[in-house]
Amino acid sequence: MEIPAGLTQSAFSELIGCRLQRLDQGVADVALTLEPKLRNRAGKLHGGAIFSLVDITMGLACSSAHGFDQQSATIECKINYIRAVDDGDVLCTSRVVHAGRRTLVVEADVYQDEKLVAKAQGTFAVL
Repeated sequence: MEIPAGLTQSAFSELIGCRLQRLDQGVADVALTLEPKLRNRAGKLHGGAIFSLVDITMGLACSSAHGFDQQSATIECKINYIRAVDDGDVLCTSRVVHAGRRTLVVEADVYQDEKLVAKAQGTFAVL
């Protein structure tokens, strides 16, 4: 898939350290390494960092489904946190399950190795 330069990264995704791993039609994989700045008070990967990873990955999946010439915005997202992350990398895999004219429904799973860390579903508006 050919992607216009600069459209797969944002200043925020760079700030938290997201790394695009794969982008295909309606699918995106983004990795994140647990850095000290992403830890909560218990020393684990902060839930907000996981949520941000999910939202970024879902947004990329949406853009790859409807085209990078069209924007989308999160209008709803639900996440279940399954297990804590102490160190290392996590990978978020997101896929568009419905691509309508006005909205897209997207699912995402966050894994560390083979273990499920979080599961999410969101709705995005096509702008």
